[in-house]
Amino acid sequence: MNSVVKVLSIVGWTGMVTARSVAYFPSVLVRRTSRQALFTHLYQTGIRTLPVITVVSLFTGMILALQVGLELRRFNQEVYLGAAVMMSLIREMAPFSCGLCLAACVGSAIAAEIGTMKVNEEIAALEVMAIPPMRFLAAPRILALVVMAPLIAFYCCIIGTVGGGIVGHTQLGVDFRQYMASAMSIAENKDLAVGLFKALVFGLVIGSVSVAEGFRTKMGAMGVGRATQHSVIASFLMILMFGYMITRMCYR
Repeated sequence: MNSVVKVLSIVGWTGMVTARSVAYFPSVLVRRTSRQALFTHLYQTGIRTLPVITVVSLFTGMILALQVGLELRRFNQEVYLGAAVMMSLIREMAPFSCGLCLAACVGSAIAAEIGTMKVNEEIAALEVMAIPPMRFLAAPRILALVVMAPLIAFYCCIIGTVGGGIVGHTQLGVDFRQYMASAMSIAENKDLAVGLFKALVFGLVIGSVSVAEGFRTKMGAMGVGRATQHSVIASFLMILMFGYMITRMCYR
């Protein structure tokens, strides 16, 4: 019973953090200092994660192409390799890979930063100076994730498709132009919209969970490490659950 109450309290706290942070989004765009913080977090979320995102996306597309291509070869249907890879990436794997990378690279850093500020009583100092911590710390970080996640997911889809084409051409004998034509023919606006919407939701979830865990940090350095661990685990679980629910809702 205590575990259920604890989980419900964490969910309620995370929901409150999300609501209050989203309410501060207009303020982030209006205030000059908040805009500067937002641009800094956009850079850290997008540009600094590109090397990891690129490697993960490239090999995701290559693995998909190799596994699917080997099965298509049994039926002499390698011509559909591009369509299969593109459909897998645009609907599921691109936003999923984007979410996992952002949770590991950005979400953990957010939880550690805010957690360190909490145990060092820097957040209490902000409250004494009448600066809302949700506006100053949470809103720019969450907004940066919400903005960058769909862009990164789209980038993942492009890199993954190219990686699949490389494997298809070098190991399965599929012409690269034919592969790309097949990939582009299967892609639809609805699939792209669903994939980008998933990434946007994942960005909001990762930011909210990481910020909430940071604000809940206690017990010094051990608490910071625990908050970072919990933020990554909770983000992974939420990505899986929300990914399923969005797919079920959009493809009945």
